Amino acid sequence: MTFHYDRRKFLQQTAIAGAGITLLQSPLKVFATEKITKVRIGCIAVGLRGQLHLSEMLKRDDVEVIAMADPDKQMMAMAQHIVKQFGKKAPVEYSNGNYDYKNLLKRDDIDAVIIASPWEWHLPHGIDAMNAGKIVGMEVCGAIKLQDCWDFVNTSEKTKMPIMPLENVCYRRDIMAIHNMVTKGMFGEVLHLQGGYQHDLRGVLFNDGLTPYNSGAEFGVNGFSEAKWRTQHYIDRNGENYPTHSLGPTAMMIDINRGNRLTKLSSIATKSRGLNRYIINHPKGGADHPNAKIKYKQGDIVNTQIQTANGETILLTLDTSSPRPYNLGFRVQGTNGIWQDHHEGEFDKGMIHIDGQSEKHIWDNPQKFMEEQDHPLWKRYESNAANSGHGGMDFFVDNAFIESIKRKVPFQMDVYDLATWYAITPLSEKSIMEGGALQTIPDFTRGKWKIRKPVFGLSNEY
Repeated sequence: MTFHYDRRKFLQQTAIAGAGITLLQSPLKVFATEKITKVRIGCIAVGLRGQLHLSEMLKRDDVEVIAMADPDKQMMAMAQHIVKQFGKKAPVEYSNGNYDYKNLLKRDDIDAVIIASPWEWHLPHGIDAMNAGKIVGMEVCGAIKLQDCWDFVNTSEKTKMPIMPLENVCYRRDIMAIHNMVTKGMFGEVLHLQGGYQHDLRGVLFNDGLTPYNSGAEFGVNGFSEAKWRTQHYIDRNGENYPTHSLGPTAMMIDINRGNRLTKLSSIATKSRGLNRYIINHPKGGADHPNAKIKYKQGDIVNTQIQTANGETILLTLDTSSPRPYNLGFRVQGTNGIWQDHHEGEFDKGMIHIDGQSEKHIWDNPQKFMEEQDHPLWKRYESNAANSGHGGMDFFVDNAFIESIKRKVPFQMDVYDLATWYAITPLSEKSIMEGGALQTIPDFTRGKWKIRKPVFGLSNEY
């Protein structure tokens, strides 16, 4: 398998795959013309993450941001300020409460929406958008309930409206280089993969409610941005609450939902200590602070083991309540070699060992391999991504979303991927409650994984 996979041939070969493929080929009824030169976008939720997507849209001449919906007046003002900085026309505002987004969806001059709302709003926002005939780009999280995942799939299939999970880490430069190496068989047959969301979020979960992530001891109505809603999940739930950054890239390397699928998982969690300790030790907190006395249900570290139909294993690690440097902890191990990452997309960091090329029992610096296997997408669009969020990853994920719509081709990450990745959260919660008991991961493709073909990273077009 090579980079230059013929996408037209792929579409012809898979036309028989049923409605699940057909709907992804046909996000067309919302367009009045055959050739799409400009995509008309609506933004639902323009908080800090939504503003990064907004910025990517505003950079483009082939996108027009028509309207934005968000009940948070402060965030809406920040978003409009960004629009003004780009010299673009101010989008129409829908900020009259939590449900004013429904009026945005009634517009007939919007082709697609980008949704970057709090986790509990992903389902209603996504379902309502598809029912309104809008293509969806969905920011990532984990599902609240397992049924949510089926609701996404069933609605997408019913409405023929595709939805793309906007998982940017799949486009991290070193990840795409490793994906390239996996595709070429340089690691041999893949056996095991690891990834995680290992990121000290205590300053995100608790802040002073004034400026972005200014460390504090407050959340909820007294917090800023994600602290308004994300922290409550740590009180109410205990599981792998943010699986897609780690699972998305690893799933793409072993063709999940396209010749392979996830079958079972088991999760275990440590005790919860980090958030209480953080509040107690914080200058704005202390032992008597109300938030120091809360019982946080979320374990500080959660490990989730996953089995696949083709015999690989995956280990996901969630670690967001402890003092630690950021590292997603990726590992790819096959019959012919192993790679472990070190930091975000840096070619000269991490470790690699290729049988027959590396000295026996010695780790190599991966830079030489990475430079040789750098993905054509990064070579082509490096300058475009230079000033984009998350080290350029945001450019690539948003570019794939827009270009797929313009070219009328399937998303490289689709509703079946979204449902599968999101399902990890409720299944991990259930497993932890049952002492690590194995949980069956549903086949959201309803058997189509056996005939669907790999597509991610096989084109250098977008």
